Amino acid sequence: MSVALMTGPGVLAGFRVGITADRRWDEQAALFERRGASIVHAPTIRTRPLGDEVALRRVTEDLISRPPAVWIANTGLGVRSWLSMADSWGLGRPLEAALGRSRIYARGPKASGAVRTAGLDVHVQGRSERLREVVDCAMADAHAGDRIALQVDGSGNSDETERMRHLGMEVVLVPVYRWSPPADAAPARQLAESTIAGRVDAVTFTAAASLRNWIDMCEADGRADDLRRALTDGRTVVGCVGPVCADAAASSGLLSPHLVQPDSYRLGPLVRAVAERLAARRRPIQLGATTAVLSGTAVIIGDECLSLTDTEARLLEVLAARPTAVLTKDALLRAVWGPGAVDTHAVEVGIARLRKRLGRHGEAVRVVHRRGYTLRS
Repeated sequence: MSVALMTGPGVLAGFRVGITADRRWDEQAALFERRGASIVHAPTIRTRPLGDEVALRRVTEDLISRPPAVWIANTGLGVRSWLSMADSWGLGRPLEAALGRSRIYARGPKASGAVRTAGLDVHVQGRSERLREVVDCAMADAHAGDRIALQVDGSGNSDETERMRHLGMEVVLVPVYRWSPPADAAPARQLAESTIAGRVDAVTFTAAASLRNWIDMCEADGRADDLRRALTDGRTVVGCVGPVCADAAASSGLLSPHLVQPDSYRLGPLVRAVAERLAARRRPIQLGATTAVLSGTAVIIGDECLSLTDTEARLLEVLAARPTAVLTKDALLRAVWGPGAVDTHAVEVGIARLRKRLGRHGEAVRVVHRRGYTLRS
């Protein structure tokens, strides 16, 4: 693959990316759009502040009166939201003083950064961003009867809670926000349909809950197996922001060579990892004497970018895979429309539209009388 095909601001022209996040999705979209991709935003969860602040305030006052020996900071959002709400109650300084007496274990860089921004020291920062790892570290230093404050994520609980209690710890849960189904599930369902139909080139996940909830929605619709096939058969890149999200993908049946995870668990590296995988799918093709690049549903010829429909792009891709070979209508029908398609007239219409869309380069798609079609090089 030429370096020229892998770089440049329009490297993702013709590719469509589905974003399932509800938070910071616009930042992610901007990073993809700068590379030329088109975006489908379909949030599969909704991150909501805790509806009942009374419970959180009660926990906060309790921890101020009896500071924990250990505080496990789980998420950056949770840390920031908790300290901000404590400030609004006039409890910010007392809470920070109480937590300053604790050994603080941060699950990952985001939680660690939020803790340090508050002027507090992090005793241990997890490397894998798995909660179990940082709980292991905390338990290695703890003693039976120690008070442990665990800021839970949007699921409202953790499998680690009972493990710590079984070891004799007093665990105090700090629930700051919660996840719920999206207010409007229609975009998530439409994204699933588009993915199954092969009209989406990549889908990204920034939370394990968003992935699980999307699969659950499709289970309820009877389309989960179709979605799993589409996300593992090579048509769609699955981007997971970190190992927790990737673990959720694996446990949901999405483990495949097409699942990508950045080395650094951040939004920017996630976009770069997905972009690199998509850019690797760009292919040089010959349209007569002209060298072009097939990039998703776009044909790039010099500075010119021609947009194709999904069907037109697939037709051109199949023809370009066997340049100069004559492909019959039946062969193209099976390859583009699927093995169950029977109307060869669809091929005639599709080829005619492809030639028109290619403009002056359309003559490279040749009709071979009574035999089929070929791409002239």
